[in-house]
Amino acid sequence: MKKELTWKVSRFEELTIKELYGILYLRCKVFVLEQNCPYLDTDYKDQKALHLHGYVGDELVAYSRIFKGGDYFDQASIGRVIVAEEHRKYGYGHDLISRAINVIETVLNEKTIVISAQAYLQKFYEAHSFVTTSETYLEDGIPHISMKKE
Repeated sequence: MKKELTWKVSRFEELTIKELYGILYLRCKVFVLEQNCPYLDTDYKDQKALHLHGYVGDELVAYSRIFKGGDYFDQASIGRVIVAEEHRKYGYGHDLISRAINVIETVLNEKTIVISAQAYLQKFYEAHSFVTTSETYLEDGIPHISMKKE
């Protein structure tokens, strides 16, 4: 049964040790283990990002990091988009992206958003008005596409 998530937006220095550990654990669980893609997730970009994290009780269920224009790409961007595997059936990914877009528009006061999306999620992002702006390319051994929302 889908439960309402409790959302937080935090700058890096506002994250508690428990929150940061949970975020890094989920990112490693999904991107490294589940997707079988060994890469260095801790890339020193977290310090510039806003961290959007959603919880059911104390359990981290959904997460993304958000950058203002110039901190990662020239435009605002969303990355490290994750929903824990056991919670994907509830549509939390759509809630997560909608909230991330809202944070960019209201907190960062930006409209154009660029992402480097895993290619198999193209339709998911198109449902949120992103359009493909590149051919498929490999990033950490996984097919990706560049997408933009204006």
